[in-house]
Amino acid sequence: MASHRSPNAQQNAVPDGQPEDWAEPYGDDPGQPADRRGRGRKRPRRFKNLRRATKASIAITVTLAFLVLADRFAVLFAERETEDQLQKSLHLEAAPQVEIDGFPFLTQVLDKRIDTAHVTVPDLAADRVSLARVHATAHDVRLNGELPSHLKGGTVHSLDGDVLLSFEDLDRELGASQVEFSRLGPGAIKADGQVPIGGQRLRLHAEARIGRSGDRGVSTDISRMRLDIGDVATFRPGRDEGLQLTPKAARAVAEQREKVRAMLAAPAIAERAGIDRAQIRDAMRNDAALARLTGSPGFVGKLMKINLFDVIAEQPDLPAQLGIDPKLVGAVRGVTQPQLADQLNLSFQLPRTPGDIRIQRITVERDGIRAHLSGGTLPFGDTKSAQAAGGR
Repeated sequence: MASHRSPNAQQNAVPDGQPEDWAEPYGDDPGQPADRRGRGRKRPRRFKNLRRATKASIAITVTLAFLVLADRFAVLFAERETEDQLQKSLHLEAAPQVEIDGFPFLTQVLDKRIDTAHVTVPDLAADRVSLARVHATAHDVRLNGELPSHLKGGTVHSLDGDVLLSFEDLDRELGASQVEFSRLGPGAIKADGQVPIGGQRLRLHAEARIGRSGDRGVSTDISRMRLDIGDVATFRPGRDEGLQLTPKAARAVAEQREKVRAMLAAPAIAERAGIDRAQIRDAMRNDAALARLTGSPGFVGKLMKINLFDVIAEQPDLPAQLGIDPKLVGAVRGVTQPQLADQLNLSFQLPRTPGDIRIQRITVERDGIRAHLSGGTLPFGDTKSAQAAGGR
């Protein structure tokens, strides 16, 4: 029996391939009036689902952004609190800088344990100088307090880092002597500058070996010190103390008969310089013999071996003849090696701190002296709960 469908039923029938919720009450049927074609067409449900998914994604993104922001605020708060606790525990004049690694941070705080944190102390006083920079990395930090809102303290279970004593800071802090320090080798430095002696500023040159002194100290072994009196003479303090002519001055003396005879007149000359006594006697009486002696190979070098202090004792007028202030000679002679070494001494001890921090090795680098540190069990603030947590 044939089925009969009304015209309206045929018109509202769902076309093949369309979802069941699809309907087009008016549609674009050419039989409809032109002004009603396309009116009231329903949008497919998949567009509604897409809008819902977009809104959900935005909501999730915003939520995650707020969680990340809250986590970062918690990090900043914990860093500031840790800085305050370290400043109090280590008796620092200024707060250190603390940077905590790891994300998310809140999970670490709730566990009362931080895996890694970096600590920087810009200036730490130690003996005569300030340690320009202390940088350390703390591992396995146990925290104490009502976290994350209140941090009372904690314990650093492992630490490694370094202390840099920069040449720039040394030059500034020891600037009264106007001495500049620089690298000479892996474990040595050199010092060049001026020191006030006898009312004048004399050029100073020295070398120093830098090493470790115990577990907490740095030692300085000063050697090869000399003071330059203009371009005339050089003073070397110490066991082989002496005042010798410079190469330029020795050549000038060899060319002037009065000056060279004044030096040769001292009995100590022959012994000190290794000049034959007979040659000296001939040179003192005869200009030709003097010319032969002063023009002989190695004579300038022999003059440079003479300790002028020995000559001056017998020839008090010699300093003036050489262009040296006699008072300055006396002042220089009174300078001892320990006095000069004290002005160049860079030895220091690390300040006493809680915990066990030690210097492992010392290196001299381009920018300064670096002491490499290691240690652990460094408490800060109230550590009772942190220690109890660490012992579980």
